[in-house]
Amino acid sequence: MSILRFLLLCNIFVGGFVVAQQSKHVEGIEIPQILKTDVVVKHLGYTLSYNEKHEQANWVAYQLTKEELNKVASRTNDFMPDLSVKTGTATSEDYKGKGYDRGHLAPAADMSWSSEAMHESFYYSNMSPQVPGFNRGIWKKLEEQIRQWAVDNQFVYVVTGPILRDGLSTIGVNKVSVPAHYYKVILDYSQPSTKAIGFIMPNESSDLSIRRFAVPVDSVEKVTGLDFFPALPNEEETRIEKTLCVDCWTWTATNHSSTPHTKSSSDSMVQCSALTKAGNRCKRMTANKSGRCYQHDDE
Repeated sequence: MSILRFLLLCNIFVGGFVVAQQSKHVEGIEIPQILKTDVVVKHLGYTLSYNEKHEQANWVAYQLTKEELNKVASRTNDFMPDLSVKTGTATSEDYKGKGYDRGHLAPAADMSWSSEAMHESFYYSNMSPQVPGFNRGIWKKLEEQIRQWAVDNQFVYVVTGPILRDGLSTIGVNKVSVPAHYYKVILDYSQPSTKAIGFIMPNESSDLSIRRFAVPVDSVEKVTGLDFFPALPNEEETRIEKTLCVDCWTWTATNHSSTPHTKSSSDSMVQCSALTKAGNRCKRMTANKSGRCYQHDDE
């Protein structure tokens, strides 16, 4: 851990006195529950769990501080296999001519605080096939919003990845799965209050507000099978993950603009139109154009 990150996340001593605690840090709090079958790889700026079957990460987790947004390294665009994954990763040939972007899970812009971290952000273990309009559009807007939250709250924890399941189409010789949806969960563990928010987004272009894709972290856990933030005390984890308080977060324009987001009628969500196995209407709310939630959208 860098001295800068240590000073930010811990109590700081000034003149022999402890400054009033404004944040609390739990080492590794961003790491989901690790199973015995998980292939976990730790890089300087992020940690990931690699899924050999789908040739991409189950999840990528990292913390992002306000200070880390002070750019030191420029984007390299030097995509490369991740040699830390012993079974091998995707390569440039898998994506060549397939019509998909090599979409970052941990964004390169979040790793600009270090040349090494920037370099490692271009490993194919951190890539997933994304529709260009999605990667360069609403996904990018969400990434920019999270960087603003790191500024607003001094630091945040981020877990992100594809929703992987059987039956996905693939690209390339290595059969890299093309996810239909992606997720992010963000934890603000600063004082005086702690909060978390999740997002589930279809891998497609969208002009909708990112707010319309906000869900409780519990909802992301249900669709991914992952257990987020297991290092938290059980009661606190339960409270944070079941609660969706959209208005508890600041919603600003991209590129750290101070212009507040104004809620409009387009931000409303509708109840999923699909039926459950019991024959009842699904109770989930959705912003998908199909009118069906993330679970039923592919059916």
